[in-house]
Amino acid sequence: MELFVFVCAAAMVLAGALGVVLRSNPVHAALSLVLTLFGIAVMFVSQQAEFLAAVQVVVYAGAIVVLFLFVIMLLGVDRAENLKTEPLGIQRPLAIVLSLGFVALLVATILQGRDSLNMRGDGLSTAANGDHDANIRQIARSIFSDYVVAFEVTSVLLIVAVVGTVVLARKRKSDKDITGVSA
Repeated sequence: MELFVFVCAAAMVLAGALGVVLRSNPVHAALSLVLTLFGIAVMFVSQQAEFLAAVQVVVYAGAIVVLFLFVIMLLGVDRAENLKTEPLGIQRPLAIVLSLGFVALLVATILQGRDSLNMRGDGLSTAANGDHDANIRQIARSIFSDYVVAFEVTSVLLIVAVVGTVVLARKRKSDKDITGVSA
């Protein structure tokens, strides 16, 4: 039974991932992302990580994908744009350099932290001792004490991203007057 659940969840994840990459309509690609995220939630449930599955569905499949859809529809991505004109000439070389830097940082992090990968889960689960809420309390204590600044900065960044999206999507009044059509 466990193999069947894994195969079904893996099929959901792969089908959704292919849909994200291969679909030309951005709304359909975002909905394919929902399928991928639900497949990952099923895998979490099969590994008896119900809290992570709930977070996966509520936060990622719910809030983040809704934010993606909001931005897609607000910006009107369905309009055709000329991709041959590049506003910034340095954009592509800078993207390549930054990508190589991120890959180097990821490799350095993996090499430095490979010893801690062998100790996965040590000290996290005390459910064997009868305390079934230990993981949730430890995660909450970690988020709201050790990482409270990062948590708050992330929330501010999300708000700035939404405000920036609205500002970019709004047309100036002079643009409306010239075309005669309001956005």
